[in-house]
Amino acid sequence: MKVVQKLCLWLALPALVAGIQRLIVPSAAAIVVWATPVYAGPCSNEIDRTQIRINAKLGAMARTGSSAPQSSGAGLHHQPTPGSVAAAESKLGELSPATVDATKAAMARAREADRAGDQSACEQALAEAHRLIGP
Repeated sequence: MKVVQKLCLWLALPALVAGIQRLIVPSAAAIVVWATPVYAGPCSNEIDRTQIRINAKLGAMARTGSSAPQSSGAGLHHQPTPGSVAAAESKLGELSPATVDATKAAMARAREADRAGDQSACEQALAEAHRLIGP
């Protein structure tokens, strides 16, 4: 019986080795991607802080403002995005659509300037976003 087991092992060994070889390349690629440093622009941290501030402002406005009927999308078990909250609040008159659009545009300019490494343009766009959302 042991001879048969050894024979089966020797017959299965090439398939096992081939399977291991197939896993080496994807595993090595995954390690390289994981180990590659992520580039952060000159004002990435400030963009994150401003986005958090915008989200907090929208959240506070949603908690203290007037309410509206539930939308049909609310029953789909999706979390609302800051943009959808802002759009709903603009419909209630708490934020004008122009302010919502201008804030989105300012944040998009800040992100683009950050990707380009232009700290001055990034800071100007963030200052505009701060001005639009208020204190």
